[in-house]
Amino acid sequence: MALTGRAFGNAGRLPMCGVPVHALPGYLRRLLDAGQRAVLWDQVEEPNGRGLVRREVTRVLSAGMVLEDAFLDPAHAVRCVALAPLPGRVGLAALEVSTGDLQLCELAGGLETAALAEECERLAAAELLLPEGCEAPATLVPGAVRTSLPRPLFDTARAAERLREATGTASLRGLGVEDLHAGCAAAGAALAYCERSRIAVDGGWLRVRPRALGAVMRLDPPTRRNLELLGPLGGSGPGLLQLVDRTKTAMGARLLRSRLQEPLIEVAAIDARLDAVAALTAARDGRDRLGAALSGVRDLERLVGRCVQRLASPRDLAAVRAACEALPRVAAATPAGGGAVLAAAAAGCAAPEGLAERLAAVLVDDPPAHARDGGAVRPGADPELDDLLAAGEGARAYIAGLEEEERRRTRIRSLRVGYNRVFGYYLEVPNAHRDLVPADYVRKQTLVGAERYITPALKEQETIVLGVRERAVARELEVLEGCTALVAGHAPALLAAASCVAEIDVTRGLAETADELGWARPDVDGTTVLEIEAGRHPLVERSLPTGAFVANDCALDGGTTPIVILTGPNMAGKSTYLRQVALIALLAQVGSYVPARRARIGVCDRIFTRVGAHDDLAAGLSTFMVEMTETAVILNTATPRSLVILDEIGRGTSTYDGMSIAQAVVEHLGEAPQLRCRTLFATHYHELTALAGRLQRVRNARVEVVEEGESVTFLHRIVEGGADRSYGIHVARLAGIPGGVVARARELLAELESERPLGPRTPPSAQLALPLPATPHPVVEELGRIDLDGLTPLAALNKLAEWRQRVSAP
Repeated sequence: MALTGRAFGNAGRLPMCGVPVHALPGYLRRLLDAGQRAVLWDQVEEPNGRGLVRREVTRVLSAGMVLEDAFLDPAHAVRCVALAPLPGRVGLAALEVSTGDLQLCELAGGLETAALAEECERLAAAELLLPEGCEAPATLVPGAVRTSLPRPLFDTARAAERLREATGTASLRGLGVEDLHAGCAAAGAALAYCERSRIAVDGGWLRVRPRALGAVMRLDPPTRRNLELLGPLGGSGPGLLQLVDRTKTAMGARLLRSRLQEPLIEVAAIDARLDAVAALTAARDGRDRLGAALSGVRDLERLVGRCVQRLASPRDLAAVRAACEALPRVAAATPAGGGAVLAAAAAGCAAPEGLAERLAAVLVDDPPAHARDGGAVRPGADPELDDLLAAGEGARAYIAGLEEEERRRTRIRSLRVGYNRVFGYYLEVPNAHRDLVPADYVRKQTLVGAERYITPALKEQETIVLGVRERAVARELEVLEGCTALVAGHAPALLAAASCVAEIDVTRGLAETADELGWARPDVDGTTVLEIEAGRHPLVERSLPTGAFVANDCALDGGTTPIVILTGPNMAGKSTYLRQVALIALLAQVGSYVPARRARIGVCDRIFTRVGAHDDLAAGLSTFMVEMTETAVILNTATPRSLVILDEIGRGTSTYDGMSIAQAVVEHLGEAPQLRCRTLFATHYHELTALAGRLQRVRNARVEVVEEGESVTFLHRIVEGGADRSYGIHVARLAGIPGGVVARARELLAELESERPLGPRTPPSAQLALPLPATPHPVVEELGRIDLDGLTPLAALNKLAEWRQRVSAP
């Protein structure tokens, strides 16, 4: 990079820099990563020698407005998310410009709601579009670039008109978004931003669809993080996505990533996916053939997007040709008997008629990377191009034989013919033979050890060659532009085929995972039962030698005993057990086989996890505050159909405070009518095991250990009953704590256990009594009789004023 500057009148001297053309993508990537926008000005007319050449803005690149492979990860969707706050709700429109996918939805509340933050994170928003003057919380997708747009762009009426124009429809009813007024306002702003970014919005390319929030499970950020859905917690090893990803196409990889974050909650839809996975799991040979066929399908969604934007290279067109040729092979390799999902996907794997043949007839087998290089069009594909190339053949043949002919004529054996962009073709003669140079040679350039010459005949042939080449490249560009327009015209059919390929690819990959790892098909139903036989944690099992992982059962019944209090030593596997149960439930509702011998999963509407300890310094939250905040979210939003995973609630504060909070949480989960949800509660507060004796919805389980003298063996087996020890001192010894410290800890433990500090210090009769009146206050009696549901807001305020006056009266 070369730094410089230029004077711009009153603005003073502004910094500028130049970069090599071939290195431009790398510098643009650095600008985008820094949250900047890059404006590209291109020459839009040919030089005529009479002044400056006209240039125009052709692209505005930003974090959410990129189409080129150099700025995209094949397995990640890059979305620009527009937010339109209206009274009581927020409209959301998520546009993936590389594929033309536009999803709309509305969420209750404002920009600060947890539901909106979860949705933006699940959509992986790279850029947020907000109305001018609208401040969104810093916690809303902290890594996304924020762009303010004029408020009129979010106008609902203008947005609806812009949507109709973009899709070529007369009404939004056909798109299924006519009732999403706030969502349409956000979509209108996103489309207007496309215009500003010079992104062409084509009706056949843009796919508008409502985002079905009620058909998928919401997963909050702590749950995605704790279950390691997209990556490992510690930064090493695979996450769940990397473990199960056996996809062969970029479209399939993106779809799998999306599905892991959006498990289904409808039994019929889950079973349909499982039927498809079952068919491919059983057909191992057919699955291999299908994988080979899928490997021939390039990223058709993004290829079509670049064709629509007229940015496709010759190699992009060749990739579209290869994908069209592979689609029939994918359809033929998809086994029958996989249910409606596979049958519909296989039927949709069809290329537009004649497209592959036309591209094959025009393009060479291995086209160059750039159209300006020439040589992308097959000989015989275009008569005009063939004539231009033939016209230059004679001149090229003359130049090719000129060197040998001139050597004979001049008797200068070291003479050679060369070419450069400045002087064109030339004859180079070493200085030692200058006396042999013929009279018709015209000196053009002097070098240290040689002279360069031209001849009238050479310049004449050069003019023919170069002129023909320019005209041939121009004609070739016209032919390629025609192919690009042809592909863009078939965008709807190609995008539909790409979706079918992605469906088949994900299904095949999940079947291969199930077959390779020995997973079983779960039974999914509408009950609140969760039964797992010989369940395994897929990530932990992968890190251990074959057969080393200890499988465990789990049984939760929302109708009878939904809560299990799990106790046991440190390092015995409690957290692993909690996570594996949640992962098995999640995988089942994704439509995947699960790591268990048998599993019956009553559909969960939400999965909550409160596992691990971490602070949030940026938000000013301590470890204990983060723990309490996440627990509060669970208690306030869980339902009887939820699955709740809680690990060591209350450990971040004093023993008594922590144990009191933990017990209160268990009691609330088990007894509150709006909850009573399936819960696994791991704790070191062994006193909580007494709850199983007085709460009928609670039972105990523990991790079994074998103690021999001062050594402890962790069996990692979950059994019925509670534990009375945590063996923390044994773990300290294993960690390398000095022997003297360990011995002193044992002495102190014996003293503390003998004092039983957690037992009651005063008899029940010594408890202080509150000075309650013998008879209730008249206001309290009236409050018990009043019909709250039939009370209007105004009447309620008047009644409160009356009670206040009566209570405060002497």
